[in-house]
Amino acid sequence: MSKNQRAAAIINVVSKKLSEQSGYGRFVSEIYGEDVFSLRAMKDYLPKPIYQSLLATIRRGESLKHDIADEVANAMKRWAISKGATHYTHWFQPLTGTTAEKHDSFIVPDNEGGVIMDFSGETLTRGEPDASSFPSGGIRATFEARGYTAWDPTSPAFIKRTDKGSILCIPTAFYSYTGEALDKKIPLLRSMQAIDEQTKRLLACFGEQVDGRIITTLGAEQEYFLVDKELYYARPDLLHCGRTLFGTLPAKHQQLEDHYFGAIKTRVLNFMIDVDRELWRLGIPAKTRHNEVAPSQFEIASQFEELNLAVDHNMQIMETLKDTANKHGFVCLLHEKPFLGVNGSGKHNNWSIAANGINLLNPGKNPHENAIFMTVLCAIIKAIDTHADILRATVAKAGNDHRLGANEAPPAIISIFLGDQLTELINQIENGGGKSAKASEVIKIGVDTFPPLPKDATDRNRTSPFAFTGNKFEFRAVGSSQNCANPNTALNTMVAEAFDEIATELEKDKGDKKKFNASLQVILKGIIKKHKRIIFNGDNYTKEWQKEAERRGLPNLKNTPEALDAMATHKAEELFSKYKVLSKVELHSRYEVFKEEYGKNILIEGNLVYDIAKVMIQPCVIKYQNMLLDNLVKQKAAGVEAGVETITKKVNEIGALINRLEDDLTVLKTNILKSNLAKIIEYMFKLRTSVDLLESLVDDELWPMPKYSELLFIL
Repeated sequence: MSKNQRAAAIINVVSKKLSEQSGYGRFVSEIYGEDVFSLRAMKDYLPKPIYQSLLATIRRGESLKHDIADEVANAMKRWAISKGATHYTHWFQPLTGTTAEKHDSFIVPDNEGGVIMDFSGETLTRGEPDASSFPSGGIRATFEARGYTAWDPTSPAFIKRTDKGSILCIPTAFYSYTGEALDKKIPLLRSMQAIDEQTKRLLACFGEQVDGRIITTLGAEQEYFLVDKELYYARPDLLHCGRTLFGTLPAKHQQLEDHYFGAIKTRVLNFMIDVDRELWRLGIPAKTRHNEVAPSQFEIASQFEELNLAVDHNMQIMETLKDTANKHGFVCLLHEKPFLGVNGSGKHNNWSIAANGINLLNPGKNPHENAIFMTVLCAIIKAIDTHADILRATVAKAGNDHRLGANEAPPAIISIFLGDQLTELINQIENGGGKSAKASEVIKIGVDTFPPLPKDATDRNRTSPFAFTGNKFEFRAVGSSQNCANPNTALNTMVAEAFDEIATELEKDKGDKKKFNASLQVILKGIIKKHKRIIFNGDNYTKEWQKEAERRGLPNLKNTPEALDAMATHKAEELFSKYKVLSKVELHSRYEVFKEEYGKNILIEGNLVYDIAKVMIQPCVIKYQNMLLDNLVKQKAAGVEAGVETITKKVNEIGALINRLEDDLTVLKTNILKSNLAKIIEYMFKLRTSVDLLESLVDDELWPMPKYSELLFIL
């Protein structure tokens, strides 16, 4: 990119007119959910018996009756056509980490030169995409192309709009010809079924019967960056891998902390308004928007929803952010670390569990509810400590390696924050009873009064990977580009196992209240004694905590290859197969897919570093060095001595960096050819160090790519 092109891009950005299309138009209440085949739409378009049957599937988890498929398909087609749809797609979530869709039109020739619009129950409930080109980790060979999508009635169909038309999107599961899950939805749904079964068993021990399904909920907080489109296309690294592979921090970046919750720039606010409008039309309860810590970084958060729907909605949120950004002349960056030296982006995964409309992570108002709360809490402590390595593996990704452990994200050590009050209660239970800080009664779970807790029983600890925040747990290690399905599938399954093991013991004394309470006391005391090592309420960023965590025996899986190994263990096989969430074959396929994805990402970045340094940076630096040498020759010819020593020193400094650059490029290329990932990462960092030094030495007008000062601040 020439200096004139770079300058022109900056001028174009700052002279852009604000979008004239922003604005809510109609009232929110009028547009909310209008592009969703919601319960309201189903009620309008379906006969009452069909609607009631489908409602039982959605709300109570009853099996879908096959004989209603044609009626539902016809109603869905009529609704979609009324929204301008000409095509439909089975919208699914393969192991690529994104969503996938294949569009088919509704039209069928009528043999009279015209067409009819047709959509059958069979077409609704099952589609057949080509499975051979999706990653399967060895489940499917390239020549074995057949795969199927199956309608998920618990997640409503929706309309995807463009300027030219509309498409009916039907959320579906994706599985192979031989029945294995090829996506992220099927294991999630299986895990929801597992935790449903085990929670009901546990609650039955307390005499609680559950009407309907156990509901696990998710509230995802989505962080992202915006950069201007013209500047983005002048950065090959952003274009091809979503992060800057080179770049030095400007004098001012996030040190003053003035961007966080600051006034939102008008152009960005117009974008956000349009994002909210599009999400509300899709029935997605977008609630919060604000500036995040780093310049050009923002966050959007939705209200809590049932887990499967919340995961689907988060994937739609990411798509909407990208599409809407494009219309406003932005590019939305979802990479976990687009810019070195400033905060990266995560996706805080707020998880909870409810039965009979009651959140089981609320302490409750009476001893019975308190006992259930403490049992659930201790079960989660047991689950996270037992399977911390597996939970860490679910957020393992090349992009997240740049973020985890930095001071804007939790470390790679999984620990639980409970806050002082709950930790005190945990300690008292371990010690066999005691006096609470809030009440005088001895704590005997299920017998005496559990001390009352205020609405916010804990402070917030933003350094903790897994923090109790009043009525939910916040898993902060999920990367901004990641699908929430993986961590929640694991979380559901490991908590289901803990519930199962506790229920198995409690069921022995189910009919005898005195024995039951004594058994519960012993069980919880044993759990705390064995698993309290996972509880840490301090600053997770400190080196002291890393040493303490090592002393406690907690795993510290610092990078993706280390973390992914937890998926290939006998312990993981037993956990997921016992609750029929993932078979051994399915689990190992994911290990292979994610390991291969990591390697491909590193190779792509390695090749980009090589190409950019070789064909953009080196020529620019050599050109500048030649300009300095020409100046030296002219100075000496004119007999001018002033500045000669300074220029000579700079020429030598640049020359040394050019030599170092060439040597490191040679080593990088060698290791790229060998696919030596560790060495590629090492020499990418070395090359970045050299290039970033050169950026501070070379004439600004000659530098070929937009700098951080432009990318982060020109919006």
